[in-house]
Amino acid sequence: MPTPDDASTVDVLAIAAHRDDVELTCGGTLIKSARLGRRTGILDLTQGEMGTRGSAALRQRESERAAEILGVCVRENLGLPDAGITNTTETRAALATVIRRLRPRVVIAPAPQGRHPDHRVTAELVRDACFVAGLAKVRPDVPKFRPKKLVYSITYREDYAKPTFVVDISDEFERKLEAIMSYASQFDGETQAGEVFPNGEPLYDIVRHQAAHYGSLIRTRYGEPFYTIETMRVDDVAGLEVSSF
Repeated sequence: MPTPDDASTVDVLAIAAHRDDVELTCGGTLIKSARLGRRTGILDLTQGEMGTRGSAALRQRESERAAEILGVCVRENLGLPDAGITNTTETRAALATVIRRLRPRVVIAPAPQGRHPDHRVTAELVRDACFVAGLAKVRPDVPKFRPKKLVYSITYREDYAKPTFVVDISDEFERKLEAIMSYASQFDGETQAGEVFPNGEPLYDIVRHQAAHYGSLIRTRYGEPFYTIETMRVDDVAGLEVSSF
């Protein structure tokens, strides 16, 4: 069996349904992780061929530019049908194969309660594929591997869960916004996108104000929220961050 090369693996892998989803939800966290010396990657599940604006080919070029801005080591596409992602034996095995090859310690998935059907199914598919990736008899030609941690990016979703933690992206926000703005065909002149509900402001202003809101939860300028099913561990209570008063 082939053994993955360290140069082809990543520490943090963000998996999303569409090109631009990662930029909107957790782009700042990927930028920060890269600056901290982590190898980061993005796996888009679809080509975005059902998008109302632009085309799949144009969106690909925009995603390549955004990947450069985010500083990711790898960006791949699984080629599943846009607006038709399913969580099946076949799609779990296909996604598990990529997870095995990239061997991320941490996987970032979309919010479990996303309003777009692809987002909701992707959250479930990612969790199941992470588990299946550790089953030796599934696609046995690729060595089994299971990530250490699965976290859900819940940016813009405040209707069902409080964040487990928030990443301070104060120093990374402007670059995150630059990556989002790479998708001019999707976002220029728009007031909503993906999980971003319209409130009368331009989309880019909503992104900024939402990031400021999440930052305020941890007493910083900008932040990105995440949710975990399991309780987070603390070893040194005296080192806890975020002032209570």
